[in-house]
Amino acid sequence: MRFFLITSMLLLCQEAVPTLGDVGTASSYDPPYIPTKCYGDSKYQFPANNMFAAVSESLWNNGAACGRMYRIRCLSGHGRPCKDGVVDVLVVDECSTDPCPSNILLSITAFMEISHKTSSNINIEFTII
Repeated sequence: MRFFLITSMLLLCQEAVPTLGDVGTASSYDPPYIPTKCYGDSKYQFPANNMFAAVSESLWNNGAACGRMYRIRCLSGHGRPCKDGVVDVLVVDECSTDPCPSNILLSITAFMEISHKTSSNINIEFTII
């Protein structure tokens, strides 16, 4: 009996996925990406790898999110869109639509790093790095 309990507990532990950050949603957004609320019309604001994002009002925090880096991992979505791995993005803007379609809007390049689909809303885990 004791062996059965220990074995069951080990199996449960192996299936548990630790969550290190917040959970929310992400979608992609299309160019033009400028002007942004963080850096205006400067084309030098974007990282060379094009991994950047706009955030919803709840994450924007009156502009305190400018320059913040997030690590994002796809958790789920319609039609199994998730790829393995994470993407690190730089916040350059606030979501300009009302209501914002997700917590984080990723550049198309960043979105394609974690999702097979460009036009979907995905569930994500995100953390400040």
